[in-house]
Amino acid sequence: MSDSLMFNNDAYVFLETDLPEQIFTSAEMSAKLKEIATKFADDLPIDVREITGIDERVRYLLDTICELNPSPGQYFQWYAIRLEK
Repeated sequence: MSDSLMFNNDAYVFLETDLPEQIFTSAEMSAKLKEIATKFADDLPIDVREITGIDERVRYLLDTICELNPSPGQYFQWYAIRLEK
């Protein structure tokens, strides 16, 4: 059985093309992914585009994907981190 603490995400490291890494709370990460999913809606992977609601898309991105490459030379990466033990 998996440890439920493994799925408690305190924060995320977010990487974006030509920008320094950023640390986001869960709410900030959701807002950032909502912005990306809206701006790059046509460039998302097909499994993400098939999800109709934006909140559902964001949840799917958080739960299953950690990188998007909407255009050549551009990337977004995010990783869950725990700030306290």
